[in-house]
Amino acid sequence: MTPSVFAVSWVEWMAYKCLWGMHPAMPGLTLPPFPDDVPTHPLRVVDYQLIKSRDNDEIDKLWRAATELGFWYLKNHGADNEADEMFELGAETMRLPLEEKMKYEEGDDGFSFGYRASGVRAVDEKSTNDTTEFINVSKDDALAWPKQAHRSYPSTVNARMESTVIPFVQKALAINQLLIDVLNDRLGLPKGALAKLHKAEEHSGCVARAIKAIPVSSSVSEGKLHLSAHTDFGSLSFLHNRLGGLQVLAPGTDGWQYVKPLPGHAICNIGDALNIFSGGILRSNIHRVVPPPKDQSKFERWSVVYFTRPSDSVELRALADESPLIAEAVSRAPPGKFDTGVTAKTWLERRVKSTRLRNYKGAQSWVEYRGTEDPELTARMGA
Repeated sequence: MTPSVFAVSWVEWMAYKCLWGMHPAMPGLTLPPFPDDVPTHPLRVVDYQLIKSRDNDEIDKLWRAATELGFWYLKNHGADNEADEMFELGAETMRLPLEEKMKYEEGDDGFSFGYRASGVRAVDEKSTNDTTEFINVSKDDALAWPKQAHRSYPSTVNARMESTVIPFVQKALAINQLLIDVLNDRLGLPKGALAKLHKAEEHSGCVARAIKAIPVSSSVSEGKLHLSAHTDFGSLSFLHNRLGGLQVLAPGTDGWQYVKPLPGHAICNIGDALNIFSGGILRSNIHRVVPPPKDQSKFERWSVVYFTRPSDSVELRALADESPLIAEAVSRAPPGKFDTGVTAKTWLERRVKSTRLRNYKGAQSWVEYRGTEDPELTARMGA
């Protein structure tokens, strides 16, 4: 990276490195701190190493986080270096000419691997376009490398597949799978029941994603949504970000609150699939992404995330026949609420497809997009 190529974005990227202790050669260059006077929602801090050692108190903390809000900080996960490399990959990829990136665009049919351009997705019921661009690398393509499981990728991804993508995917897979295994046991499921639905060797919608959102400017207001209110499509998300912007709509509230990024802490959250498998015991909570608050809004916002999703052929239904705890939860829910009748692949494709502007059908698109907080999600989308 050189200033002549990356201009202001290069300076910002170096600022990320300084702020997070990654570039000691430039100690004077820092980003504005997250402001103290904006509403934030406190998350529980879960220690991955204690979870790994099966510490009961830490598992209790994880359980409360997963069932009450569905979001938590995860520290001591050991994936900071791999995430840092993914930030670099994202920056290199987004620097490519748009014409080159568009050769790998996901398209409008619900396919979720490859490049996703800014402005092609709706963020509200008025068909307002988004301001983010992604590069999504399939777990299947990473683990099959140098063969292709689904598609080809930009040269920047290919050049870093072995050094960056595969290590990040492998580390995130191990972290998310351990957390899922611990939740599996607390749900009273047979050993490995959830693991069988998330086999690494089977094709799925799992992706490693790098995200760039443009800063606030004359063309982008502070109120502009980067990503609309939603629940995550899959099972468990493993997120790394440098600036604010993520907001949650906590249960029992009617106002959005920021989730403050903490150095060395990932942000994890439950998605729709685990919510369904658990009969609603594990919470897939509404969240959205807006420009960072106050002085932070002047900078590009970068994120890296790994989404663990069930195998494509897995039917999304509550595992009530395998757990008395889940059976009891399902018995209290409206009939059929946790029996979707569709596979994980169909669920993902429907929700991805519905957000594309070319597929926008007004209110019907939001019906197709909404997740497991339906109808609550629809009622609160504009809160």
